Amino acid sequence: MQQLDVNLTIPIPSDQVLISKIELQQLRESSLVGVYWNMKDLENRVGRKQDWIKENILYPSQFRKKLDIENGGFVYYPKSRGQNWTFQANKMSQFLDKYFNQIFQG
Repeated sequence: MQQLDVNLTIPIPSDQVLISKIELQQLRESSLVGVYWNMKDLENRVGRKQDWIKENILYPSQFRKKLDIENGGFVYYPKSRGQNWTFQANKMSQFLDKYFNQIFQG
């Protein structure tokens, strides 16, 4: 196989920077550290209404075991009417990415 050595110059606009994918992922994750979502925030992230989220993410036992703060998770499940759902944003975001196929394929 032949190899061709070529120097290329690619202009990057002054209002932009070039970073690695790893750095980008780290920036995304750190932007959610210390941030908490409510149910409306989660609806916006998932693109589905809370009934669907509850049925497909929050209540299935295989997920609830991982999510519920009572089991060391990062989701506060309301104990009574009037209490709000609370989600630790960075961990919930990672969870949604990790279990995407299971969530959306059923």
